Amino acid sequence: MDDRGAIPGAAGLVLVDGVSLFRPEEQVFEAMLEGFANQQLARNLAYSTVQAREHQLRAFAGHAEAFPWLWSPHLADEWFSDLRAVRHVTRSTVRSYQVAIRGFCSYLTDPAYGWASECERRFGTHPIQVIHEVNAAAHVADSEAEPARRAFTRAELQELFDHADDEVARKQALGRKGWLPAFRDATIFKIAYGYGTRRTETAMLDAADFGRNPNGPEFGDYGICYIRHGKAQRGSPPKRRSVLTVWAWTSEVLEQWFTEIRPCFGLPNNPAAWPSERGLRVGPQQLNKRLAGYRDALGMDPALEFHSLRRSYVTHLIEDGWDPRFVQEQVGHNHASTTSIYTCVSSDYRTRTLRRALDAMVADALNPALKPAESNPTGGTQ
Repeated sequence: MDDRGAIPGAAGLVLVDGVSLFRPEEQVFEAMLEGFANQQLARNLAYSTVQAREHQLRAFAGHAEAFPWLWSPHLADEWFSDLRAVRHVTRSTVRSYQVAIRGFCSYLTDPAYGWASECERRFGTHPIQVIHEVNAAAHVADSEAEPARRAFTRAELQELFDHADDEVARKQALGRKGWLPAFRDATIFKIAYGYGTRRTETAMLDAADFGRNPNGPEFGDYGICYIRHGKAQRGSPPKRRSVLTVWAWTSEVLEQWFTEIRPCFGLPNNPAAWPSERGLRVGPQQLNKRLAGYRDALGMDPALEFHSLRRSYVTHLIEDGWDPRFVQEQVGHNHASTTSIYTCVSSDYRTRTLRRALDAMVADALNPALKPAESNPTGGTQ
């Protein structure tokens, strides 16, 4: 190998030159996966992303029953057809698999890493790119969420919170230890809605992530929620942001949790806002499971999920007349178009908005002296 062999992921760094391999096909494939992982880590990709892609590559190799130097576009097309027609995976899942395979093939065919020449020497053939523009899923929509995914209505949200509180009271009346985790989960659902946080952002909150807002002293010690594990862009660390408390009940829920309930867990040195009975903090999957259990017990739409709490936060703020730019900053969206996708305003809100606009048009027609600049279809005056 030349001096290019020092590149993270190069064949010369994961395969010992001049040594015969016991199972060359299997060992070279494992070395390729190891090298690809090293290359991705050098690009600052998250461990979870690297591990997920390795899983996807192994799945493709198993379905194709071939090693990477024998892969072809035909094998890729067959696999994606199977994923869509048999396993009924989502469009975003198919595209994530294609991203993994395309990246892996680009890595293998790059001369800088030496895998093509290594395969030629050992197997008499070399890997090629199997994902091209003609067989790759295009990402043309801002959101690929299933159409059924939506926000909770206000009535559904109240019903969910009431049911969660009733579960706490029921277990406490029966003398069961499970009332503490039930209280924790009920609080989590309310806070996820109260700040519009994602699942992982919510689970990763610490007790120290809440603070005072000098411009909102009425919220006490819970005027701001500091998000330290926001959704990261590719190759970047988690995105931080601060979310301002907008509803008085949010600070009241947090005050009760941190002063009365959380100390009952008996974990004074645990920094997590939501401690677990078996670990440092409650996991995102557990939150999904508990919310789904409550939803199903109430006979609600199966499309409602933990992320629906975030959709509800955006929707209800917009319905209540909050500035869209403020809402965008609160939820950490880079673009207003992303926030608009989350907005599932009710028919009542649209009816009120239309009525205000029509009333303003009638007022303008009846009073020509009114300047156009003074008319505001949102109901106020400029």
